[in-house]
Amino acid sequence: MAHPVRNPAYKRRILASASTLTLALLLSGCSYVSDELWPSLTAADPAGTQPIARQQIPASAAEANPNPTLSPGPQAQPSMGNTNFVVPGVTQAPSTGTFVGQKVQQMRGELSQLQQQVTQRNQQLQGVRTSATQNSQRYHGTVAAVSTRLQMGTTPGNPILVSQWTQAQTDLDRMAADVGNLSNLANQVAADSAMSTYLLQSIKSTYSLQGAIDEDHRQLSVLEDETSKTVVLIDRLLGELSTDVARQSNYIGAERANLTTLSAAIKQGELLGPGLGNRANFYAGSQQFAAADAATAPFTAGGRTPLVVIRFDRADVPYQQALYNAVSQALARKPNAVFDVVAVAASGTQAQTASNQNQARRNADRVLRSLADMGLPASRVNVSAGGTGQAGANEVQVFVR
Repeated sequence: MAHPVRNPAYKRRILASASTLTLALLLSGCSYVSDELWPSLTAADPAGTQPIARQQIPASAAEANPNPTLSPGPQAQPSMGNTNFVVPGVTQAPSTGTFVGQKVQQMRGELSQLQQQVTQRNQQLQGVRTSATQNSQRYHGTVAAVSTRLQMGTTPGNPILVSQWTQAQTDLDRMAADVGNLSNLANQVAADSAMSTYLLQSIKSTYSLQGAIDEDHRQLSVLEDETSKTVVLIDRLLGELSTDVARQSNYIGAERANLTTLSAAIKQGELLGPGLGNRANFYAGSQQFAAADAATAPFTAGGRTPLVVIRFDRADVPYQQALYNAVSQALARKPNAVFDVVAVAASGTQAQTASNQNQARRNADRVLRSLADMGLPASRVNVSAGGTGQAGANEVQVFVR
């Protein structure tokens, strides 16, 4: 049987030893938890048994492409309104026989005729929307097929792609015709809006006529409410039509530029990207930059470094993709940029220099046509002559400002 410790000093020594042992165990436990749960920063197995096996994932075709292109797909068509405009109807009532009662009957017939016209407008609108959706689906499908074939690579001027491009152009023309139908319908609805406003004012003025009975005013009140609802409905219809026309018109214009760029891509059998005209916010300023005659428009670089230098040292120089990428990136950084296309002739004898200058001007015109095919407006390009360079071949230098 254990006896209690009666010596206080001995008891304090035992407690101190126990506390030291407990603290050591606690510290050891903390170290153990930290070693086990802290993540390993090496490639070794945390348990220390063997290294973790690493599996190499090969690069995809897009990652291996040395000349990646921007997404060429057409812009998504802006969503059109989907409201189905249903007129409130006209409440019929017998005539009271008074002069005011006859006016009420007349205006009730005018409101009924107006609502019938609005119903016809709504039916036309739903039909145009259905046609526009179908044409848009065909257009996007055709353009996607052409872009996919170009992305995979094909021969320059592939007749299959030319035929598909023609079909896309036809579908886009149909979409433009749909926008024209929407615009005509908006004009008709605007006339209906003016008529509805005039009718509402006439109904309000009828309250002040002499010789009316209580039933006349009751029928006038009902007719006024139904006319007010019709006015609101027509205003909503006109607002939705105006929005659709504006959005679709801008979309059609942008897609025409994209089709022009796509045509240039088909000619060379390589995908370029969306039209350059759609990559910048153009400012409607008074300053215009038209293509100038290289023989009469000397160019001064002013210490600027050219954005692109195209050396025409062989018959067919594949410069289009590099030119597109450089101009596209410049427009992304500076949307209101203007570009100088400079013809630089190679040095040589007097006869050779004259021949080189003529060839350099033709090369500059060729680059200008390429920029136009890419969708860059002519007002954003200035063609100039840069004199004779030190290089052994003719060059076209493109500067941005």
